[in-house]
Amino acid sequence: MKIMFMGTPDFAVSSMNALCESGHEISAVITMPDKPKGRGHKMMHTPVYLAAEAIGAEILTPSSLKKENFEDFLNKINPDIIIVVAYGKILPEYVLNFPRYGCINVHASLLPAYRGAAPIQRAIIDGCKKTGVTTMYMEKGLDTGDMLLKTEVEITDTDNYESVHDKLADAGAKLIVETVSQLESGICVPQKQNDAESTYAHMITKETAIIDWNMDSVDVINLIRGLYPVPKAQSTYNSQLIKFGKTTNYSKASGMPSGTIYNVGKKSFCVSCGNNTSVEVFEIQMEGKKMLKVEDYLKGNSIDEGVTLGK
Repeated sequence: MKIMFMGTPDFAVSSMNALCESGHEISAVITMPDKPKGRGHKMMHTPVYLAAEAIGAEILTPSSLKKENFEDFLNKINPDIIIVVAYGKILPEYVLNFPRYGCINVHASLLPAYRGAAPIQRAIIDGCKKTGVTTMYMEKGLDTGDMLLKTEVEITDTDNYESVHDKLADAGAKLIVETVSQLESGICVPQKQNDAESTYAHMITKETAIIDWNMDSVDVINLIRGLYPVPKAQSTYNSQLIKFGKTTNYSKASGMPSGTIYNVGKKSFCVSCGNNTSVEVFEIQMEGKKMLKVEDYLKGNSIDEGVTLGK
């Protein structure tokens, strides 16, 4: 089967490589244009672009998928199927209707739950114990097309966005290979989504990352896990930005107002939360600095008890 692959970040690379390794012909790879990165603002290829170079696929980085910009290339490649994994642009209807086997999306949730832009982060933030990957037909709606195959992935208490992302990337790679195989064999049976059961995974914003210390400690920890390592959950310490890494529940309640620092030790400190709960903090990142273990930060700095975070 002749495949056109459309994707951009690391999450998509696993699926593209798995399709290639399974013997399918990836005739072309479409990814987002280069973007400036780092302090020097050097123009950088996307992870999918670099991976596509390694497999020798033809690469295109269109700034637009409008007919006048993309239709000629689509006709030239004439793919049997288009696989889309975190590409970053909405596909026009003429693209969706072009391939014989349709446009298939690899979505990082168990649809119809967590449609939208940030399904991995939102599942962790919401305290879900499992998530997964769904392959689906693409249509004009946002993640509303008929489902093809699903696979579940556990979210443990120690997982964060990075670890769940990697699990789902691997699971999605296996699932898309199986999906393409079943489509070729004619045994893949589409299943309509139940819109009444759908939820939406809203985009992560700067406001999302701000910790509300009035939340229960479990919810605070889930937010920190869901946003680590990027963009990281944050608050302010004496008007200075502070971001959080590893945290756990602290068994003893402080009785102090939410957001108050207490019990500063050699390796950690505690912060009071809502419902008379607390978190114990082991890693922090002060403004303009790198993430450090609290014990390393305290070797040359101090964390003062009684300070209220976020004030």
